[in-house]
Amino acid sequence: MPHHDHPTLTVTALTGAGISTGSGIPDFRGPQGTWTLHPEQAALLEIGPYMADADVRRRGWAAWADSPVWHAHPGPAHRALVALEEAGALGAVLTQNFDGLHQRAGSAADRVVELHGTLATTSCLRCGARSATPDVLARLPHEPDPHCTCGGVLKPDVVYFGERLDDLAVERAVASVTDADVLLAIGTTLTVQPVASLAAIAVEHGTRLVVVNADPTPYDRLAEEIVREPIEQALPALVERLLGELA
Repeated sequence: MPHHDHPTLTVTALTGAGISTGSGIPDFRGPQGTWTLHPEQAALLEIGPYMADADVRRRGWAAWADSPVWHAHPGPAHRALVALEEAGALGAVLTQNFDGLHQRAGSAADRVVELHGTLATTSCLRCGARSATPDVLARLPHEPDPHCTCGGVLKPDVVYFGERLDDLAVERAVASVTDADVLLAIGTTLTVQPVASLAAIAVEHGTRLVVVNADPTPYDRLAEEIVREPIEQALPALVERLLGELA
């Protein structure tokens, strides 16, 4: 039973790359992950080299142009979270992903907290001007290291290594996991800080932790339930069971 005095069950979802692998977007650290197979690509997401080296920026932009994100579609797991929201049981979706698939599945934009940013937009690191990333990608054939009209370096609004997470996003995430009855950690290795610590913060506040991930995580010992089955099948079934608690 829910531990808070809420009239309904409140669920917060914390999602990682594993929720989108079924949509054709590889994860990063798994056996077939992007960085496992192409370790050199991780270096393209380090803010120091990105700012200092035009070649890093050119290779980084070329990699973004080839990203499977642009051709991906939401899957059953994304839609299962929409069902939770429509039932009034979803507090928030806290996502480490920058693919925008939660919003495309139908999750309300104001319920999705993109902790690691978004690929949808690009900003100038000098003046802050923002534009749609596809518009920037369209410039690559004649401008492989695109710059702002002010002369500043452009970067997708994805959080790179060496950058701070948005303080407001982190505050919202902490509030969401502490206010929830259940935290679903879905398709995340729970190894990247500070996001991984949300699992411990949730449990410290009495929130039930359910881990839905193919591989073990450092926080499995805190989980009330661990689900190893494929996320595309497991999450819809789990959501159906949680909705049964509302009956």
